[in-house]
Amino acid sequence: MNKLLVTGAAGFIGSNFVRYWLEKYPDDYIVALDSLTYAGNRSNLRDCLGQQNLSFVHGSICDHALLERIFSEDGVNRVVNFAAESHVDRSISDPDAFIKTNIVGTHTLLRIATDHWLSSHGKDHLFHHVSTDEVYGSLSSSDPPFKETTRYAPNSPYASSKAASDHLVRAHHKTYGLNVTTSNCSNNYGPQQFPEKLIPLCLLNILAGKKLPIYGDGRQVRDWLHVLDHCKGIDLVIERGIRGETYNIGGNNESTNLDIIKLLCEILNEKFTKIPKLSVRFPDSPCAQKKEAQTLISFVKDRPGHDARYAVDTTKIQANLGYKPTVQLRVGLAETVDWYLENEDWWQSILDGSYRSGTEITG
Repeated sequence: MNKLLVTGAAGFIGSNFVRYWLEKYPDDYIVALDSLTYAGNRSNLRDCLGQQNLSFVHGSICDHALLERIFSEDGVNRVVNFAAESHVDRSISDPDAFIKTNIVGTHTLLRIATDHWLSSHGKDHLFHHVSTDEVYGSLSSSDPPFKETTRYAPNSPYASSKAASDHLVRAHHKTYGLNVTTSNCSNNYGPQQFPEKLIPLCLLNILAGKKLPIYGDGRQVRDWLHVLDHCKGIDLVIERGIRGETYNIGGNNESTNLDIIKLLCEILNEKFTKIPKLSVRFPDSPCAQKKEAQTLISFVKDRPGHDARYAVDTTKIQANLGYKPTVQLRVGLAETVDWYLENEDWWQSILDGSYRSGTEITG
């Protein structure tokens, strides 16, 4: 039995990973750690809380004393580090939190893991670090996708802080002999994503009849990865990946932000046509008024340093670990729409709180 410390466990990807892991490895034990800042939501784990093999801890990866207690008392031998500030717009307006969590927090976690695991005479252990394709910088339309060997060239405070954390993980492997793996993923989408991200923000704006603010001309290209495919990729890296190696995890679904939103609009148009009750639930949506959701698309001033294109080459993880994304983009997006329609209480509680729909967007 493995004992995992999953950080950022109440966030979008972290909570999906916890659920995935408990279903696949029911004999393992998970300590789910999250600081419950604006994007961390305890309710993301509501169907897991109460299970005997899950313990939820409210706290930060910057809290040295708390981490010491978790390592000492729970005897974790695996760390899966999702904890991060991840919204590019927020990093531009307030980079301090990104430096603290993404760099100082990762350093604190690495330091304690190294002290505990390597002092136990080489106890079986693994520190898996979850990172982003944004550390590689930006691609032109003709460039090949990022490889694991691509030189880092981060362009935002967020990407820079993640790049720094990647280097810290590598250094602890090279210098101290800590068993580590790193994965750099492309844009995730799926259930429970916080409504400041591109897809859920535009989805909820369509339901509310609000503008869909698209940066610049909307031609920025991203590779879209369903969160469950991401979880499967991380699983493969943890179980079979070579220690000290980095693996790119992508969805092989390159699309412009504008095309993604147009596809989302098409799906919502179809949903309202097939399910008349949606017009009663969301009367302010153009779809309820027999209009196309696309009429809400609005172009706004581009953000500073907006990268033109991200795409990752998944050859390494496919050839060496047998990874293959299975969720087709349209299918995954339609299922994501269904989840939000079926879980209005979840996102409505967020909109009624600190988040105000329509003010931020990323992609």
